[in-house]
Parts: sequence; structure tokens; C-alpha cells
Amino acid sequence: MPRLSSRVAGITPSGKDGWEVHFEAMTRRHAGEPIIMLSVGDHDFHTPEATVEACVRELRAGHHHYTQLAGIPRLREAMAKASAACTGVETTWQEVIGTPGGQAALFAASLAATDPGDHAIIVSPYYATYPPTFRSALVDISVVDAPAENGFQPRAADIEAAVRPNTRVILINTPNNPTGAVYTRETLEGIADICRRHDLWLISDEVYWTIGGNHQHLSPRSLPGMAERTLVVNSMSKSHGMTGWRIGWLTGPQAIIERMVSLNLVSTYGLPDFLSRAAIDALENNHGVAEIAARYAERRAVFLDAVRSMNGIGVRGSEGGMYVMLDVSAVEPDDEAFAWGLLNNEQVAVMPGRSFGKSASGHIRISLCQPDELLREAASRIARFAGSYLDRKIERRA
Repeated sequence: MPRLSSRVAGITPSGKDGWEVHFEAMTRRHAGEPIIMLSVGDHDFHTPEATVEACVRELRAGHHHYTQLAGIPRLREAMAKASAACTGVETTWQEVIGTPGGQAALFAASLAATDPGDHAIIVSPYYATYPPTFRSALVDISVVDAPAENGFQPRAADIEAAVRPNTRVILINTPNNPTGAVYTRETLEGIADICRRHDLWLISDEVYWTIGGNHQHLSPRSLPGMAERTLVVNSMSKSHGMTGWRIGWLTGPQAIIERMVSLNLVSTYGLPDFLSRAAIDALENNHGVAEIAARYAERRAVFLDAVRSMNGIGVRGSEGGMYVMLDVSAVEPDDEAFAWGLLNNEQVAVMPGRSFGKSASGHIRISLCQPDELLREAASRIARFAGSYLDRKIERRA
């Protein structure tokens, strides 16, 4: 058999990506175990009915054919309006390109901003696909840790120290997955200053922009001199409750977006027609957006209220998005061991922090994609497990 290309073989070179706890939990759940799944960011509710009905209507109307490579013009116009609301910068339809989900937009941005052998800086904690996305583009990466003690806000000086002569791009995510941290103006201005002085691209993943909790979302695209060097990744998965629909887009300078249509030609060949038209309806009418944001704000409050008094467990970040980050290092510094123990002893699945970079070690990520009563029950089980864990540690020392 001919050998596999290094481009593909190098995407996850170790074969281990930190999702083993989640995959095991899914296997057990499908086998009938009553696992409480707090390990994945997929809504526990369906796409808003108005969007579903729009899709059925467009499907029955015969919209089954190829579409323009960059997206139906009206869809791009709707995406441009959403980008303007997200970033605070007036946006034309020529500055956006449709993609099958936010991950495809991220991959497109990585190819647009770098050549093989270039260098990229990723801020950690990061979404788990960030390193392999750049590896698939044959780009060298450095990870800069945003300290837990700083609320997972990255420090500009740390990012500056990672810049090399061949650095081309910095990748950030706010509101952040996994930590729920919402980057402050000070944080973003520091990053923007580095990008301007070193003539770098900034890829800003803002798919959680509507779920900022009590914190106002700020896009770095709105800062002076940044619209010309910022590529914003967006998606309807989280904001509109459409995870399985795979509708996303990339916003950037018009000259760059025009050239990226060629990438869609050789990869996605456009988006499905009827899905595009349903997405137009959802974007133009904001189906479910306010309700989804309110639901996660309530769930965040419910869960944080349930965990704040836990012995040995602290809260980091957790201002927005669909996640809460718990510091379990005082109970068990090995967050993967804690996650496995929690699954085996209490049937609660969470993500080990190290899955998202070294700076999240000693933490576990909690997905808020469960009803209030299950979140309270999970918090009770976490408290029980942590208490028994601490008791066993004390007994061993005695």
C-alpha cells in the first residue's frame, strides 16, 4: 500500500487528542448506562421550529441544486449583517464567504493566512481542533498560555515573546471555548498592537459572540487598523441552535475573500441550496438567538450557584459561552485522572482541561448543554466525588 501523506498523518500525530473520556462516555451511554453528558457542546434542544419549517418549505419548493461557490448572494448579505452586529464594523456581502460550518471557515482562514513552513501562534486554552488545523496546513505552531490565575486572559507580553521572523498569524477565541472567558478590551488591544507592529493576520473565532453572559462581546476587528488584518470565524451552530446544519462563514477584507472563492471551488463547491435558504430565514429573523442566549445565561447561573461552595474546587473564567471551567487541582492535579474517576464513580462525563492546552491543566470543562435539574444533579455528584477523593488522600497521608 502506498504511504499516507505527511499532511494527513500529521494532523493528530500521537493518535491521542484528549477526547478519550468523552468517547468512552458515549460508548457507555449507548450501551444503556445513565451517564450525564457534560463533555460536548451540542445543544440538548432542537433547532428552532421556525428554522426547521423554513428548511422544509425550501426543500419542497425544489431548491435542490448547486449554489454559488461563495454562497447565495442573499445569504452573504444576511451573513454580512450578522458580522456587522458581531464585530461592530460595517460589512458588505463581498467581505464574507459561506462555509459548511465554523471549522471549515477556520481551515480556510489558516490556508489564506499562511504558507507551508510559516509559523502561527495559538492562545491556550484553545478549541481542540486549532493545533491540528494548522498542522494540516503544514504550519509550525507555538502555544501561548493564558494563565488561569489571570482569568484565562492572555498577556500581550507572552504573545510578543513568541513572535518569530516567519510568524504570520495569531489565533484567538472569545468568548472562549473551553474556559468561558470573555476577552477584555485591554487584552484585545494588546494583541492588536502586536499584529499591527509585526504585520500579522489575526484569526478571531467568535462563534459564541451572542452567548456572552453579562459581558459585552468586543471583536478585535473593530479596533483601529484591524479590519484589514482580521479574519473572523463565525457559525450558526451555537447562536442559532443549528449544530448539525453546518452553516458558517468567514469575514475578512474584500480582496482576500474574493480570492478565497477558489478554495471553495476545490473543497466545498458551495453550500446546499435548501439549507442556505433556511439559514437566510434564520439570520434575517434571528430565530432563537435571544432565547438561546438567555437559556445559557440561566444555566450558567444555576451551575455556578451549585458549585461555588464546593471544598477544593474553584471557578475560572466562565463568563460566557456554553461552558464552565472548574479548577480541581487542589483535589487532583491530574485533570484526566479526575475526569476518569468522575466517569467511573459518578457516571458524569466532563472534558479534562489538558485537552485544550497546558494552561487548562488541573481543570475540567463543564458543558451547559443539559437542563437545570441535570446540571444540579451533576454538581452534587462532582461535590460528592471530590469530597471522597479528598478523604482518601487524607487517609493515605495518615
